[in-house]
Amino acid sequence: MAERKLLVLFGSQTGTAQDTAERIGREAKRRHFQCRVEALDSYDVANLINEPLVVFVCATTGQGDPPDNMKMFWRFLFRKNLPPGSLCQLDYAVLGLGDSSYPKFNFVAKKLHKRVLQLGGNPLLPVALGDDQHDLGPDAVIDPWLLALWDKMLALYPLAPGLEIISPDVRLPPKYTLHYLAEDSPHPDGGLLQPTAPRAVPSELHPFPARMVSNQRVTAESHFQDVRLIEFDITGSGITFSAGDVVMIQPQNCPEDVQQFCQLLRLDPDRRFVLKPTEPGTSLPALLPQPCTIRHLVTHYLDISCVPRRSFFELLSYFSTNELEREKLQEFSSAQGQEELYSYCNRPRRTTLEALWDFPHTTSTVPPEYLLDLIPRIRPRAFSIASSMLAHPDRIQILMAVVRYKTRLSKPRRGLCSTWLASLNPEQGDVRVPLWVKKGGLKFPADPDTPVIMIGPGTGVAPFRAAIQERVAQGRRGNCLFFGCRQKSKDFYCQAEWEELVTKGFLTLFTAFSRDQEEKVYVQHRIQENRRLVWELLRSGSAHIYLAGNAKQMPAAVAEALQSVLQLEGGLSPSEAEEHLAALERSQRFQSETWS
Repeated sequence: MAERKLLVLFGSQTGTAQDTAERIGREAKRRHFQCRVEALDSYDVANLINEPLVVFVCATTGQGDPPDNMKMFWRFLFRKNLPPGSLCQLDYAVLGLGDSSYPKFNFVAKKLHKRVLQLGGNPLLPVALGDDQHDLGPDAVIDPWLLALWDKMLALYPLAPGLEIISPDVRLPPKYTLHYLAEDSPHPDGGLLQPTAPRAVPSELHPFPARMVSNQRVTAESHFQDVRLIEFDITGSGITFSAGDVVMIQPQNCPEDVQQFCQLLRLDPDRRFVLKPTEPGTSLPALLPQPCTIRHLVTHYLDISCVPRRSFFELLSYFSTNELEREKLQEFSSAQGQEELYSYCNRPRRTTLEALWDFPHTTSTVPPEYLLDLIPRIRPRAFSIASSMLAHPDRIQILMAVVRYKTRLSKPRRGLCSTWLASLNPEQGDVRVPLWVKKGGLKFPADPDTPVIMIGPGTGVAPFRAAIQERVAQGRRGNCLFFGCRQKSKDFYCQAEWEELVTKGFLTLFTAFSRDQEEKVYVQHRIQENRRLVWELLRSGSAHIYLAGNAKQMPAAVAEALQSVLQLEGGLSPSEAEEHLAALERSQRFQSETWS
């Protein structure tokens, strides 16, 4: 009988694809498959030619790009020298996670499906295209697709005689077992978060504990939004970067939340433990020290402030001894209960910690070894670097809006990373923040004579501050910036810096202060008003255009303004203008980096 081995490979940016891959792993275990779940970039892709059965789960980010943890795999898979039949032994299925409000909806999943087919793979099902925009989220597509997938797979790989599918009523074992150490067992030397001597260039597995140098509010105290310019010292880290790159920061939970969580789950924060994998071949969590305290686990690893997913309620329901709570948990984890779950969790942005409060009987019975199955790890946050090494050697600066907003819940919602960073005060001692740098999506021209048009409303101006500092240090003058904010007196970030560069002839600056007059004025209006200059820079100077900022309506409004410049000044028809802009994008002369 064919060996019943399944490999689930995921490419995940925000954790949804990983959560879905782990769900497939659990469902496979119930069907007695030997199943491994791995991130695409931690899998040795050369082994793919020996795999009989693979399910790929992959997200598509921003402009149709693959997630960070599948970039190496992606490059390998599209190598020209791979023989056409190299994956002819492979049965596979591709599940995509995307957002249909973006033009390149599920681009990565579609392209992956096609490429594996080209290489001889045998698709079990058509590619599944999960959509965040659906009322029920991606599960609306995933649920029926998975039912069809298991039917297909059980037909190809039937259960051995005498075996039955493990009932959904039976709880699967945890990924790790947790062994408490005796109170008096010797402690390892020093604290758990000692800055280690840098080995290689800092990375997610080995972040650099950078000292925070300054943490300055750059909006007026009376302004509704708190925006910070924060500087870190990276001396001795080996980190180098250029304009357009991104700094990744690993945040942590606040002490009050950690204390509440430990009280709710009846955990002693100072107890020390070691983890052992339940199944041989499972690697231990790379970012957890061994041994580890409960306090360290909850502070630095468990994302107790994220909005919990359906899988959280499903696992929680197994621990419930209270009938009312169990019924509600089972409803939230059923396909029919997804609208109810959305209005309980996603719409008001309820956190995992708050959800645990709402199920007190169940929460107090959660076995500690299931914590790592129940709650995902804290993900690093990305910030555009807002400074240049040429202007500020051994320093990294970021421009960060502190995330705080109201929903129907009484307590305001707060961003985990921005709230934590804003709370740190470098004047009160040595403050360290774990960070590393990665390449960003914006690439600035190598030719010093190429002019650049930068459109950066709000904190979208951050990468352009880095680019302008870099270009000014190299003596380049063709810098044109469109900046927008609400009011000149309240949130005109880096005003003095821009004005000095304008005086010195290094910068042409156009500002749009949307609330300083009756009619709201945005960056797109300033582009249209200055269309002759924009057209001249594009036509005779071969200028590059860059756009960064919030992904709601702004990118489409700016694209429309640029198209109207091409029509009114360049004499193009609407369809020609659209095609011209698309051609600029293909040739990397129009680049954008937007976030939601």
